[in-house]
Amino acid sequence: MQMDTISRLSTKKLVRGLPDISFKKDTVCSECEKNKATKSAFKSKNAVSTTRPLQLLHMDLFGPSRIASLGGKLYAFVIIDDFSRYKWVYFLARKNDA
Repeated sequence: MQMDTISRLSTKKLVRGLPDISFKKDTVCSECEKNKATKSAFKSKNAVSTTRPLQLLHMDLFGPSRIASLGGKLYAFVIIDDFSRYKWVYFLARKNDA
């Protein structure tokens, strides 16, 4: 997420628990500019490498997040189907609930 987006979320109070901060647009240092100009580590996939749903799933478990979900959960388990790009997100109270 870009800094101006975070600043907008903060000033408009759109995210519960986000501190009231504002970012000033400074000139970009040469190192930041150079790093932004490099190409990404992975090439974008134009074609789907799988032939049917659920053949390949990408999963990620992360947390604890600083801000709890609406249900009070601090962890999230994300599953993405490679073929359909369908996403499941499960919020968890503890990491070992996955």
